Amino acid sequence: MTLRVKINLIVGTLTLLFVVLVLTIELRSMRHSVNEEVVAANRVAAQLLNRTALLHAARGTPVMRDFLEGIGRVRSNEITLFDSNGDELYRSPPSPYKAGRDAPSWFERLVAPKPSVQSILFPDGKLEVRANASRAIVDAWDDARVLVIGGASMLVLLATLMHWLVGRTVRPFDAIVRALNRVQAGEFDVRLPRLAGAEAGAIGAAFNRMVGELQTHLETERRAIRAEAQLSDSRSLARWIDNRVEAERRLIARELHDEFGQSVTAMRSMALSIARRVQATDLVASQAARTIADESSRLYDAMHGIIPRLTPLMLDNLGLADALRDLAERAERARTGARITVEVDLADTPLAGDAALALYRAAQEGVTNALRHGGADLIELSLSRHGSDIVLRVVDNGHGLDPAAAAEASGATGTGGTGGTGGTGGTGDPAPTVDHYGLRWIGERVGALAGSVALEPGPERGAVLIVRMPVGPSTEAA
Repeated sequence: MTLRVKINLIVGTLTLLFVVLVLTIELRSMRHSVNEEVVAANRVAAQLLNRTALLHAARGTPVMRDFLEGIGRVRSNEITLFDSNGDELYRSPPSPYKAGRDAPSWFERLVAPKPSVQSILFPDGKLEVRANASRAIVDAWDDARVLVIGGASMLVLLATLMHWLVGRTVRPFDAIVRALNRVQAGEFDVRLPRLAGAEAGAIGAAFNRMVGELQTHLETERRAIRAEAQLSDSRSLARWIDNRVEAERRLIARELHDEFGQSVTAMRSMALSIARRVQATDLVASQAARTIADESSRLYDAMHGIIPRLTPLMLDNLGLADALRDLAERAERARTGARITVEVDLADTPLAGDAALALYRAAQEGVTNALRHGGADLIELSLSRHGSDIVLRVVDNGHGLDPAAAAEASGATGTGGTGGTGGTGGTGDPAPTVDHYGLRWIGERVGALAGSVALEPGPERGAVLIVRMPVGPSTEAA
């Protein structure tokens, strides 16, 4: 049901109730008027006939009948004359007023007064005066009919006028509904014109503001989707580049180990052989050959120091646990006085190559930062499984993180870690520099495997690097 029909029904119902109330009041007034007229006429006629009957009683009923025939009909009264035996001698003629017409019986029952009969007795007869309200009721019926016809005409006219006025009033709402349907269909550039009426104008203005805000939000959403797609493409490209770099590093490391390493070893062996052969005949040549052999040894050692930084070949050959221990040993040799402990407990959880390499690089970055930037001399490196996660922790006793550096470092991981709280550990040392790019690189690599990275201050001093990676198809080895 439309709003227009509802308003018309409400107004029509209220108008009809008003008309019914007016008719009820008018009907009540008609009833009182008819009753007053008939009762008064009956009382006057009875008093008049009572005095007349006393004057003519001694002369007999014939004289009384002649008198009544001379009077004729007395309005609103039926006069009947009876003799001493009860036989009717005279009855007043019918009223010529609106002769042949009577009100409906139901209307007569509504407005007719109670029956009123006056009897006048004399020696040889009886005179009976009975109230007759039929003519007054006909008048009331004519008035009521005019009132009903006029009220019905007014009701129809008013309903027609209200229907037209309500139609003009609610016409703006049709435009609002059409605009809403267009928005539902996906047309977000809909604008409503200035609508007539305070309420419709306010709704139209609110609708235009809503559509404007909706367009703004949709444009923002589209930009966010495009940015997310570009970011996803950039991350995919970065992962592809990272995989290519790792492959090239692995290739270079194997070439160094297999080809260059053998060549340097052969050079050293030949130099030592030449030195032994010419030692007795040419001391200078023997010394030069030994110098070549020593430089070859140093070159071989330097090459073996470069290979683990390029790619952990031990990770491919012996697994993550031995690779981490090898990392700790090389770091201890490179930093005099440093002590690094390694604890690995994976509960027989095999790891895929990408996951193992990501964990190794994270440990390598954590150890490097602790030694180079934190000035730590004690590092605890642990790798274990906790429920459905593999957790790598690198804890050092270095200078620690100031709040700004911790927050920036945590943001650099891009994983929403808890880092960024805590101070310098109370040591008074200057705040260390954090390799944010290294942490960001680790965060991207771990995030690609659905993991997370967090950098937190240590319990007393130093820093804690936590890498958490879920166990799943991306981390478990096939």
